[in-house]
Amino acid sequence: MLNVGLTGNIGAGKSTVARLLESWGASIVDADRLTREVQEPGSPTLAAIAERFGPAVLSPDGALDREALRERVMNDEAELAALNAIVHPAVQARRAVLAEQAAARGVRILVNDIPLLFEVLDPAAFDLVVLVDAPVELRRRRIMAARGLSEADADRMIAAQLPPSEKRARSDVVMDSAGSLAEVERSSRDAWRAILERAGLRADDPPGN
Repeated sequence: MLNVGLTGNIGAGKSTVARLLESWGASIVDADRLTREVQEPGSPTLAAIAERFGPAVLSPDGALDREALRERVMNDEAELAALNAIVHPAVQARRAVLAEQAAARGVRILVNDIPLLFEVLDPAAFDLVVLVDAPVELRRRRIMAARGLSEADADRMIAAQLPPSEKRARSDVVMDSAGSLAEVERSSRDAWRAILERAGLRADDPPGN
Protein backbone atom coordinates (compact mmCIF):
# COMPACT_ATOMS: atom_id res chain seq x y z
CA MET A 1 0.00 0.00 0.00
CA LEU A 2 1.31 3.44 -0.94
CA ASN A 3 1.05 5.73 2.10
CA VAL A 4 0.65 9.31 0.86
CA GLY A 5 0.81 12.45 2.98
CA LEU A 6 -1.35 15.29 1.61
CA THR A 7 -0.81 18.64 3.26
CA GLY A 8 -1.16 22.35 2.72
CA ASN A 9 -1.27 25.47 4.82
CA ILE A 10 -4.64 26.80 5.89
CA GLY A 11 -6.58 28.24 2.97
CA ALA A 12 -4.43 26.52 0.36
CA GLY A 13 -7.25 24.38 -1.05
CA LYS A 14 -6.07 21.01 0.23
CA SER A 15 -9.60 19.77 0.94
CA THR A 16 -10.60 20.34 -2.68
CA VAL A 17 -7.63 18.28 -3.83
CA ALA A 18 -8.47 15.52 -1.34
CA ARG A 19 -12.03 15.29 -2.70
CA LEU A 20 -10.71 15.00 -6.25
CA LEU A 21 -8.22 12.29 -5.31
CA GLU A 22 -10.97 10.39 -3.55
CA SER A 23 -13.23 10.65 -6.61
CA TRP A 24 -10.46 9.06 -8.69
CA GLY A 25 -10.08 6.11 -6.34
CA ALA A 26 -7.82 7.06 -3.43
CA SER A 27 -8.83 6.08 0.09
CA ILE A 28 -8.74 9.16 2.32
CA VAL A 29 -7.98 9.49 6.00
CA ASP A 30 -8.89 13.02 7.11
CA ALA A 31 -6.95 14.18 10.17
CA ASP A 32 -9.44 16.99 10.88
CA ARG A 33 -12.27 14.46 10.96
CA LEU A 34 -10.26 12.22 13.26
CA THR A 35 -9.63 15.19 15.55
CA ARG A 36 -13.37 15.75 15.87
CA GLU A 37 -13.93 12.04 16.50
CA VAL A 38 -11.39 11.75 19.32
CA GLN A 39 -12.88 14.89 20.95
CA GLU A 40 -16.43 13.59 21.08
CA PRO A 41 -18.33 13.76 24.41
CA GLY A 42 -17.34 10.92 26.67
CA SER A 43 -13.95 10.44 25.06
CA PRO A 44 -10.71 10.36 27.08
CA THR A 45 -9.34 13.15 24.90
CA LEU A 46 -12.19 15.52 25.70
CA ALA A 47 -11.91 14.67 29.38
CA ALA A 48 -8.20 15.54 29.26
CA ILE A 49 -8.93 18.82 27.48
CA ALA A 50 -11.53 19.79 30.05
CA GLU A 51 -9.19 18.91 32.90
CA ARG A 52 -6.37 21.00 31.41
CA PHE A 53 -8.35 24.01 30.20
CA GLY A 54 -11.37 24.02 32.48
CA PRO A 55 -15.15 23.89 31.93
CA ALA A 56 -15.15 27.14 29.94
CA VAL A 57 -14.10 25.18 26.83
CA LEU A 58 -17.21 22.99 27.06
CA SER A 59 -20.67 23.87 25.78
CA PRO A 60 -23.73 23.39 28.04
CA ASP A 61 -24.38 19.94 26.55
CA GLY A 62 -20.87 18.77 27.41
CA ALA A 63 -19.47 18.94 23.88
CA LEU A 64 -16.28 20.79 23.05
CA ASP A 65 -16.75 24.51 22.44
CA ARG A 66 -14.25 24.77 19.60
CA GLU A 67 -14.47 28.54 19.33
CA ALA A 68 -13.76 29.00 23.04
CA LEU A 69 -10.83 26.62 22.86
CA ARG A 70 -9.46 28.33 19.75
CA GLU A 71 -9.60 31.69 21.50
CA ARG A 72 -7.81 30.16 24.49
CA VAL A 73 -4.84 28.83 22.55
CA MET A 74 -4.56 31.10 19.49
CA ASN A 75 -2.20 33.65 21.02
CA ASP A 76 -0.50 31.49 23.62
CA GLU A 77 2.19 29.09 22.42
CA ALA A 78 2.34 27.24 25.73
CA GLU A 79 -1.41 26.65 25.76
CA LEU A 80 -1.35 25.51 22.13
CA ALA A 81 1.49 23.12 22.89
CA ALA A 82 -0.48 21.71 25.82
CA LEU A 83 -3.51 21.15 23.59
CA ASN A 84 -1.42 19.51 20.89
CA ALA A 85 0.16 17.18 23.44
CA ILE A 86 -3.32 15.92 24.30
CA VAL A 87 -4.89 15.73 20.85
CA HIS A 88 -2.14 14.73 18.43
CA PRO A 89 -1.21 11.37 20.01
CA ALA A 90 -4.87 10.33 20.02
CA VAL A 91 -5.31 11.34 16.38
CA GLN A 92 -2.14 9.54 15.27
CA ALA A 93 -3.14 6.38 17.11
CA ARG A 94 -6.51 6.39 15.38
CA ARG A 95 -4.88 7.09 12.00
CA ALA A 96 -2.54 4.12 12.49
CA VAL A 97 -5.50 1.82 13.16
CA LEU A 98 -7.27 3.04 10.00
CA ALA A 99 -4.09 2.52 7.94
CA GLU A 100 -3.84 -1.07 9.19
CA GLN A 101 -7.47 -1.67 8.30
CA ALA A 102 -6.99 -0.16 4.84
CA ALA A 103 -4.00 -2.39 4.15
CA ALA A 104 -5.98 -5.43 5.28
CA ARG A 105 -8.76 -4.52 2.83
CA GLY A 106 -6.28 -4.43 -0.02
CA VAL A 107 -6.19 -0.65 -0.48
CA ARG A 108 -3.36 0.27 -2.83
CA ILE A 109 -3.32 4.06 -2.28
CA LEU A 110 -4.02 5.64 1.11
CA VAL A 111 -4.00 9.44 1.18
CA ASN A 112 -3.60 10.97 4.64
CA ASP A 113 -5.07 14.49 4.62
CA ILE A 114 -3.00 16.15 7.38
CA PRO A 115 -2.88 19.96 7.67
CA LEU A 116 0.01 19.94 10.17
CA LEU A 117 2.04 17.14 8.62
CA PHE A 118 5.32 19.06 8.71
CA GLU A 119 4.60 20.66 12.07
CA VAL A 120 3.84 17.50 14.07
CA LEU A 121 4.99 14.49 12.03
CA ASP A 122 8.02 13.27 10.10
CA PRO A 123 7.33 13.57 6.36
CA ALA A 124 9.84 10.76 5.80
CA ALA A 125 7.27 8.40 7.37
CA PHE A 126 5.22 8.68 4.17
CA ASP A 127 6.01 7.13 0.81
CA LEU A 128 5.06 10.32 -1.01
CA VAL A 129 4.27 13.84 0.22
CA VAL A 130 1.99 16.14 -1.78
CA LEU A 131 1.98 19.82 -0.82
CA VAL A 132 -0.88 22.09 -1.94
CA ASP A 133 0.08 25.75 -1.96
CA ALA A 134 -1.30 29.17 -2.85
CA PRO A 135 -0.10 32.75 -2.26
CA VAL A 136 -0.59 33.98 1.27
CA GLU A 137 -2.82 36.87 0.15
CA LEU A 138 -5.22 34.43 -1.48
CA ARG A 139 -5.13 32.10 1.51
CA ARG A 140 -5.95 35.00 3.80
CA ARG A 141 -8.99 35.96 1.69
CA ARG A 142 -10.20 32.37 1.62
CA ILE A 143 -9.91 32.00 5.39
CA MET A 144 -11.74 35.25 6.06
CA ALA A 145 -14.55 34.36 3.67
CA ALA A 146 -14.95 30.76 4.83
CA ARG A 147 -14.72 31.36 8.58
CA GLY A 148 -15.91 34.93 8.99
CA LEU A 149 -12.62 35.97 10.59
CA SER A 150 -11.00 39.35 10.78
CA GLU A 151 -7.77 39.90 8.88
CA ALA A 152 -5.85 39.88 12.18
CA ASP A 153 -7.33 36.52 13.22
CA ALA A 154 -6.66 35.07 9.77
CA ASP A 155 -3.05 36.22 10.00
CA ARG A 156 -2.67 34.59 13.41
CA MET A 157 -3.90 31.29 12.00
CA ILE A 158 -1.51 31.59 9.07
CA ALA A 159 1.41 32.41 11.37
CA ALA A 160 0.71 29.32 13.51
CA GLN A 161 1.96 27.07 10.68
CA LEU A 162 5.37 26.75 9.10
CA PRO A 163 5.60 28.80 5.90
CA PRO A 164 5.15 26.79 2.70
CA SER A 165 8.62 27.83 1.56
CA GLU A 166 10.05 25.56 4.28
CA LYS A 167 7.90 22.63 3.12
CA ARG A 168 8.45 22.73 -0.63
CA ALA A 169 11.93 21.21 -0.70
CA ARG A 170 10.77 18.36 1.53
CA SER A 171 7.71 17.50 -0.62
CA ASP A 172 7.68 15.11 -3.56
CA VAL A 173 4.86 16.89 -5.40
CA VAL A 174 4.04 20.60 -5.08
CA MET A 175 0.68 21.78 -6.41
CA ASP A 176 -0.40 25.36 -7.11
CA SER A 177 -4.05 25.88 -6.19
CA ALA A 178 -4.25 29.60 -6.94
CA GLY A 179 -6.14 29.24 -10.21
CA SER A 180 -9.68 28.34 -11.20
CA LEU A 181 -11.33 25.09 -10.18
CA ALA A 182 -10.55 23.70 -13.63
CA GLU A 183 -6.89 24.61 -13.19
CA VAL A 184 -6.80 23.04 -9.74
CA GLU A 185 -8.33 19.88 -11.19
CA ARG A 186 -5.63 19.74 -13.86
CA SER A 187 -2.92 20.14 -11.23
CA SER A 188 -4.62 17.47 -9.13
CA ARG A 189 -4.63 15.15 -12.13
CA ASP A 190 -0.88 15.63 -12.45
CA ALA A 191 -0.47 14.81 -8.77
CA TRP A 192 -2.68 11.73 -9.17
CA ARG A 193 -0.54 10.50 -12.05
CA ALA A 194 2.55 10.91 -9.87
CA ILE A 195 0.85 8.94 -7.10
CA LEU A 196 -0.16 6.16 -9.48
CA GLU A 197 3.35 5.98 -10.87
CA ARG A 198 4.88 5.71 -7.40
CA ALA A 199 2.34 3.00 -6.54
CA GLY A 200 3.22 1.10 -9.69
CA LEU A 201 -0.33 1.38 -11.01
CA ARG A 202 -1.81 2.33 -14.35
CA ALA A 203 -4.73 4.75 -14.61
CA ASP A 204 -7.13 1.85 -15.20
CA ASP A 205 -5.86 -0.26 -12.30
CA PRO A 206 -8.25 -0.40 -9.31
CA PRO A 207 -6.55 1.32 -6.32
CA GLY A 208 -8.82 -0.35 -3.75
CA ASN A 209 -11.24 1.36 -1.39
